[in-house]
Amino acid sequence: MGLVRNSTMKDGDYLDGMLSDYVGGKAKPKVPRSSSARLVTVLTCLQFAFAVYATFLLYYMSPTIDLRTKPEFTWATRIAQQWKQFIIPPHVLGRYQEAASLVRAEIRPTNPSEVCEHEKIDFQQKKSNDAQMIKLKRELYDEVLDFQSKSIGTETLSELMAMKSKWDLRGPSKPKVTVILNHFKRKTLCAQLDSLLHQTLPFHHVWVLSFGSPNELSLKRIVDSYNDSRISFISSSYDFKYYGRFQMALQTEADLVYIVDDDMIPGRKMLQILSHVAGTEKYKNSVLGSIGRILPFRQKDFTFPSYRKFRSKEAGLYLPDPAYDITIEKIVQVDFLSSSWFLSAELVKTLFIEAPLTFMTGEDLHLSYQLQKYRNAGSFVLPVDPNDKETWGDSEHRLAYVSETTVIFKDIVQVRDDQWWRALSTGYVTQWAAMHPQKIDALFYAHSVDEVKALSPLIEKFRSTAGKKAYIVVSGGSFCPCEDAATALNWPKMVCKERRFKIFDLAVTAQTEISNSEVPVVQAVYSSVKGLIKTHNPTALITVSDIDPNVKKALKMATETNNNGTTMVLLPRPSISKVLWMADLRSTALPSK
Repeated sequence: MGLVRNSTMKDGDYLDGMLSDYVGGKAKPKVPRSSSARLVTVLTCLQFAFAVYATFLLYYMSPTIDLRTKPEFTWATRIAQQWKQFIIPPHVLGRYQEAASLVRAEIRPTNPSEVCEHEKIDFQQKKSNDAQMIKLKRELYDEVLDFQSKSIGTETLSELMAMKSKWDLRGPSKPKVTVILNHFKRKTLCAQLDSLLHQTLPFHHVWVLSFGSPNELSLKRIVDSYNDSRISFISSSYDFKYYGRFQMALQTEADLVYIVDDDMIPGRKMLQILSHVAGTEKYKNSVLGSIGRILPFRQKDFTFPSYRKFRSKEAGLYLPDPAYDITIEKIVQVDFLSSSWFLSAELVKTLFIEAPLTFMTGEDLHLSYQLQKYRNAGSFVLPVDPNDKETWGDSEHRLAYVSETTVIFKDIVQVRDDQWWRALSTGYVTQWAAMHPQKIDALFYAHSVDEVKALSPLIEKFRSTAGKKAYIVVSGGSFCPCEDAATALNWPKMVCKERRFKIFDLAVTAQTEISNSEVPVVQAVYSSVKGLIKTHNPTALITVSDIDPNVKKALKMATETNNNGTTMVLLPRPSISKVLWMADLRSTALPSK
């Protein structure tokens, strides 16, 4: 009759037909009233039971409930399993299970071998056959190394590892190191992660950054495939470029940070070596790396060339440089590092004290410049064991070197030249400055154009007197624009662009224009003038007596840091035209007058 199922009727059809009989509008077959009532009662009870069960589950899944005190509900689960076979036909359940298995198969965890890509290097390491260039590069490198070995001391890798260190691998303290990998298009992520996972000193965290990368999805797939909770993927559709990774580094709770370009594949001993050296007393206040640059030296015409000038000894050095067989076997101080940076997390914030000239390039130079200027921290390229690539920071140097051998856009070269010249003009003591300390008679300081005009007669007298050498420092920006200062001195405005010592623009405004505090002014003037005094060793620092009190304080502190004894001279404006005789005095007599 109505409740008897035809043997040829499918389960789903039977269930649909049964329900439509009781809720549909068609004529119903005659069924005993007692059977109908019992079925409705059973369905109603089932529905009520499921509602109660769901309510209890939702309540006990609430975050306000202590998981440790939850009662056991397996009995309810067993009852639900038994009910399920009566309510959901087996073939329907089977289709759901089949679909679920397909979904699981679609999103099944992958492993690195399925998703990894590797960079193809289809060229040999460049080797120069230019005998003159080889000679020039080797000569300059030997001069730098000889100077540093006598002044600060240089160590081989074995000597560094023998030094006492806070982070000795054999000691009780193990450093936490956060590694930051920045990726855009190169296919080197797997090689980097494989190397980091096999380090002799385990890392604390690895953060893989993808800022505006067209390969974001594939990079994320790679990170997910390693299935390591220490490795995180961080992406943004906006390209934060070169400074973004350092901004991320500010967030780490680790002791040390290792920021690595996508062209660097470190050997498996690198974290141990870097941490050990960073834990020594000598190098704890330093940024360490595997590739660096020494900025240009002054030429015979007293100008500085571009760092990209070809066939020029004065253009500086790229270290190491396989093209000229220059391998770093002793630690060497450089003007800035490229491609990787290892430093304490505390030092990272120094990068953001001054706004960079541009965010488009030059984060490498800006970091080293700021660290030296505000923390007295040096930048060093670590030595390697030539016979052990596991000690190299770039175990495949061709990846890093290709960017140096590729033609760089002319406008980028100009921006970087402007950047390092600005650093040198605002107190950066480069390797050239350290190796060739200058000696001048006077360094004038003017914080406003009016002060430039007041000092101009004495400046002109010094510069026109045979055997005398004097430069002027201006605050720059809205306080005293360099071009306006040059006009006040009857100099061509081009002096503000030339890479020649004559006028130094500190660009103080950029750091102080939105602050009501005197601290940024004092800090900017003091840190810059201190570096200029260290480079040029003036006998006297001359300014007007009614200069801003905060600036006066900064200048006084800067002169007191010079061991060679620079004297600060404050001149009342009305008396400046009457003391032109100062330019005729011997340098040794000037401080006593």
